[in-house]
Amino acid sequence: MTLTRPTADAADAGAAARRQATRRALALLALVAVAALIPLLGPRTALTGTGEAAAPGVAGIALLRAVLFAALCVPAGELFAARLARRVPGAPRVDAPQSWAAYAAVAGFVAALGLASVVATGNLVPRHVADLDLGGLYASRDGRLALLEVNAFAVAWFCARSRRYGAQVWPLAAVALAEALRAHPAAEHAALTGSGLTLVHVICAALWAGGLLHVLRLLRAWRAADAGGGAGPGTAAGSAGSAAGAALLGGYARVAAVLFAVITASGVWSSLRRMPAGTVMDQLTTTAYGRTLLAKVLLVTAVAVLALCARLRLRRARDPLGARSPARAEVVVLGVVVAVSGLLTALPLPIRW
Repeated sequence: MTLTRPTADAADAGAAARRQATRRALALLALVAVAALIPLLGPRTALTGTGEAAAPGVAGIALLRAVLFAALCVPAGELFAARLARRVPGAPRVDAPQSWAAYAAVAGFVAALGLASVVATGNLVPRHVADLDLGGLYASRDGRLALLEVNAFAVAWFCARSRRYGAQVWPLAAVALAEALRAHPAAEHAALTGSGLTLVHVICAALWAGGLLHVLRLLRAWRAADAGGGAGPGTAAGSAGSAAGAALLGGYARVAAVLFAVITASGVWSSLRRMPAGTVMDQLTTTAYGRTLLAKVLLVTAVAVLALCARLRLRRARDPLGARSPARAEVVVLGVVVAVSGLLTALPLPIRW
């Protein structure tokens, strides 16, 4: 009896873990599918009734940009969250969750390559290999920036697969800089100001979204380590693990509050540069850019509410780790925000400089 019972319990636990992993994988696939539908179907909805004409292949470009932004968020968040975890006293000594940085770099490389092919055909969708003017990429500003992003993701992959994991920060910073410069052509009035605002906005958004994702993955790993070691909620080891998890979530929440403030300030400033204050209310409903921006603002507001709920649970609840529930919902909504951001960058600007 003593030999059979533990074996049966272990088998039941293994089956439950496999079912839980399957559910998580299906939920992740569903989220990715929904996020992909936003840039694919969003342009037609946003442009309806505005009288604006979008660039050829706007849906594909929006999807590629959404993938590129997500590929930037994941490794940046891992580096950020790992730094926070190292500062948590009494953190469980367990292996970190499997890194997604290498997979993100591959996805970013493919997306950047697709965007570079569009630039190589004069901002048209390439139909044949012969349409590509690869040499022309070196002759234009947009082409050089596209090549910089392709090469940066390639370098980020090598860093993620090597012992110099932390060196990813440099190619990731190069991608953020290239996006900031691409979004504000040299002919634009005060282009340097616009690029600076976009650079700050992109970096803070990547740390906010990617950081929360990896913090939740770390909390799950720490909880699994406590459960595997027989540390229940009432044991000393379990209490220590919960305290460390709450400390990590609290540390992230403090930094996220600053990131949110910077994101809001830079986003409002950038929007006012695109849409003068006297025309904002009208353009939010009559232009594709304004409609998409309004949708993004509403989503970010929902994220802020979820973050506030998580912060209140962290402070007042009997079990601080109950804050994980609104934090998980926050990650989901942030994923949708990333998809909407990709759509926003592909739509025509509401005004001409």
